[in-house]
Amino acid sequence: MEEVDVEPAVTNIPAASDGKHLGFAWGPGDILVYETLYKAKGAKGSGCSFIHEVRKDEDIYSPILRKLFNESHHIFVGLQTIREDLPSKNKKPQFVSISKNYRSVIRACMEELQQVAGQSFVSILLAIELIWNLCEVLFIDAAPAGSLLLHLLDWVRLHKADVDEKARDVLQSESPAEHHDYWDVVVSYVLQGRLEETRQMLVKQATLQPAARNMFKLMDSLLSKMPFYNPGGTQTLTEFDVKWRHWHEEVDRCLQDNSFASNQHLEIICKILVGDEDTLLMHKELLSTWYHFLVTRLLFCHPTVKPTELHYYAQSCMTMFLDSRSVPEPLDSILLAAFEFDIHQVIKDCSIALNNWWFVAHLTDLLDHCKLLQSHNLHFGSNLREFLLLEYASGLFTHHSLWQLAVDYFDHCPEFGRVYLELQIERVPLDTERKALKVLRICEQRQMSEQVRSICKIMAMRALRNNRLGSALSWSIRAKDAAFATLISERFLQDYCARGTFSDLDLIDNLGPAMLLSDRLTFLGKYREFHKLYGEKRFREAAKLLLSLMTAKIAPRSFWMTLLTDALPLLEQKEVSHHKVSCFTADSPIYLLICAHSCQVIVFIVKENFVRRSLFCSP
Repeated sequence: MEEVDVEPAVTNIPAASDGKHLGFAWGPGDILVYETLYKAKGAKGSGCSFIHEVRKDEDIYSPILRKLFNESHHIFVGLQTIREDLPSKNKKPQFVSISKNYRSVIRACMEELQQVAGQSFVSILLAIELIWNLCEVLFIDAAPAGSLLLHLLDWVRLHKADVDEKARDVLQSESPAEHHDYWDVVVSYVLQGRLEETRQMLVKQATLQPAARNMFKLMDSLLSKMPFYNPGGTQTLTEFDVKWRHWHEEVDRCLQDNSFASNQHLEIICKILVGDEDTLLMHKELLSTWYHFLVTRLLFCHPTVKPTELHYYAQSCMTMFLDSRSVPEPLDSILLAAFEFDIHQVIKDCSIALNNWWFVAHLTDLLDHCKLLQSHNLHFGSNLREFLLLEYASGLFTHHSLWQLAVDYFDHCPEFGRVYLELQIERVPLDTERKALKVLRICEQRQMSEQVRSICKIMAMRALRNNRLGSALSWSIRAKDAAFATLISERFLQDYCARGTFSDLDLIDNLGPAMLLSDRLTFLGKYREFHKLYGEKRFREAAKLLLSLMTAKIAPRSFWMTLLTDALPLLEQKEVSHHKVSCFTADSPIYLLICAHSCQVIVFIVKENFVRRSLFCSP
């Protein structure tokens, strides 16, 4: 979409004094603003220590609107599962059903918001539902001539519900026919094509005026005869058109004959039925909007209007209804673009007028599945659907819990979704281990190995700083970080030397193949295994393992004496045979002889042709 010159909204920064220079940093969902230390020439004073967060999208912080985001996410994911290879005629009912599901979620949130005083989001949701419903009629359902008007009538009735509230007040009064809003309700019913309700209301008036019974009876006859097209019936559109014209001529004759001249209210109804424009415009208050005027005018003048003719009637009705000096509101421009079947203009205007990407992202995704946006690609590579989904999902990632929804949106953006997810997932604050595991699971499921290593290293370092060695080792193993696993293994051994016992035995006992990640980790695992064998009195196996640890040259130098000390209790065991072992280092070979019968550990240290013999006796 090309750039549009729009006057930006003004945001006041409370602590930013006049004459100070501001610095800022852009984020995906907000901007950080701060005063700099820069001073104009000759100016004195110091900078401000405050940093202000200016949020672009406040909606995601509303608890009620979060329900909208959660519910619509489920609908979005379901939409992506519809098979591409299905014929269009089979998919159309599914798309219409999905569109209705989106609208029902909007309505549910709107009703909940109406119960909360001071919510400014209600009017925005009303506008969103109004636009979405019209797009559903014109683009998704793509109703043909005849059916089109019926859908537009339902659209107006749904979004002009104040007449029902007035009607309830009138009917609940002691004398409905004498209520001050009685005729407003009757005329409103006529303007919406609700002729059955009109007839029921007129009966109440007829009982009060016995002398005018015939006049009311004639009006009732005209109202009952008005034909409405039935898409599922056997009547063709041409046959319906002929029947409607006959009825229209009959109503016009009654008007010319002054059949209702003695009752101004019935005469007004008769003029509305023939589609008299002046009479319709006299009731602007009851119509309230130009698009209601449009649908009423089509109902009584052009009931077989074709979709391709809508733009002409829409433009003329907006011109007639609005004051020539007034500038159309953004909503008017969006609806007019819809009546002109300019989908891209609708999306563009909505992107500018609405305060978040939720609406345009989901509507565009649905229209794209309907194959209505195939010809529109953006100059920088991504198509319109993907661009809007990426923007919407990026905004969700700034929220402490909604970021999880954004992952699915990125997953369904084939061109840039993976790149965006990799960048955004690294910005998720890993406040708790539970949250870190969620993020990690997401990365592992998508084979994001670099992000997996990064998360594990962060969590391992944090655990190590908090002296939680078991957790640190677990995260380093998950990251497959040999260097860090070595460091933590040495901390475990130091801890053992200081305390004489191991912490986190469950983890060390169940290292399995993971102990092969580094030599030090292998030594830790095997050394713990030696202790288990000794505790189980499997002395022969324990001695064999201890000697293998000496010969493997993987024990840290600081641990040599500990290993020799561990050998002493084995000297008392008769089942341990004599062994002569060379171990530790090539430049300082140590010869260890375990003598079961003499109960001695004899160590020979050979260095530069000098031999020292040391004798360690068992206690």
